[in-house]
Amino acid sequence: MSAFPATLDAALVPGESRLTSQTAVADVSKLHTLVDSILTSVAQDLESWRWPGATYRVQFNRDFTFQQAIGLVQYWKELGITDCYASPYLKATTGSQHGYDIVDHSRLNPELGSDSDFQDFVAELRRHGMGHIQDFVPNHMGIASNDNVWFQDVLENGPSSQYATYFDIDWHPLKTDLEFKVLLPVLGSQFGRALEDQELRLAFRDGSFLLHYFDRRFPIAPRSFELILRYRLEELTSRLSPDDHQLLEFQSVLTAISHLPHRHEASLERREERTREKEVIKRRLQRLCDECPQICQFINENVTLFNGQRGLPRSFDLLDQLLQEQAYRLSFWRVAADEINYRRFFDINELAAICMERPEVFSRAHRLVLR
Repeated sequence: MSAFPATLDAALVPGESRLTSQTAVADVSKLHTLVDSILTSVAQDLESWRWPGATYRVQFNRDFTFQQAIGLVQYWKELGITDCYASPYLKATTGSQHGYDIVDHSRLNPELGSDSDFQDFVAELRRHGMGHIQDFVPNHMGIASNDNVWFQDVLENGPSSQYATYFDIDWHPLKTDLEFKVLLPVLGSQFGRALEDQELRLAFRDGSFLLHYFDRRFPIAPRSFELILRYRLEELTSRLSPDDHQLLEFQSVLTAISHLPHRHEASLERREERTREKEVIKRRLQRLCDECPQICQFINENVTLFNGQRGLPRSFDLLDQLLQEQAYRLSFWRVAADEINYRRFFDINELAAICMERPEVFSRAHRLVLR
């Protein structure tokens, strides 16, 4: 480093004053001092760190929990292990054997034990002078179940979801019928076959509509509730008197649904309005069902009609029309390579990439890990 000032002097423009040269050398000297100080500080920090000597990989899942691991710490110590290298243990898809399909970064996986169980495990490692390394892959999440609140909200609200920017989704793909939609290649057969085989079933619960496909549940967009609730409306009005306060409330709910902001509206104010008002609508609708058997029966009858009848293809038109209004399109799993419009972990449809470059995503994904 002592040659650097000389090099600087040699690089000076001919004719430059000696005063300028001396000033430059003094600045470089200050820079050297600063760099030396930083390197010394880093070296001291590194000396204080604990460096793993020998690690033991532990695969946690519902068949091997924190409490079971506690019983093996003494054995690992006797083997000469210095650190437990733990598989991912944040909340993953129910039944996950590997833990990489995380659905909630803010919680430990309850299948592995409680927070107290985890603290007991860490305490046992420390008691034996051992460390703990966490396997953590934050750049994707599991979306193959109903457990991922972020992704389910995106399916319900499309680009207006508060989590829409968390996932790397192309809302404007070349295929125009996927505009403002997410392609979900989850069906075991072509969409029309799955529809007519009644594998796709509409249901009503807790003031909201859902689509069931075996053990998967897909939310129905609140704005499209109107298609279900207005169908055969004259039938409901014939069962209740025109001035019935519950019928008037039902009609008021329909008006509120029609005023919900569209899912493609980008302004923060309109997105917040949609997020707020859709939940109010669900509560009002459930309260009506709890208080008025006629309205509850009417809704359930419509759900049955929307689900169609096997052997009558035209009877599925209602459900087909409803699904066209959603922020997702269900498709045969084989089309994924050609049409899928969300970034995945490699080519695994069940693992959707999240935008870790966004500060708010990074913060939420690392909040528990860095606590």
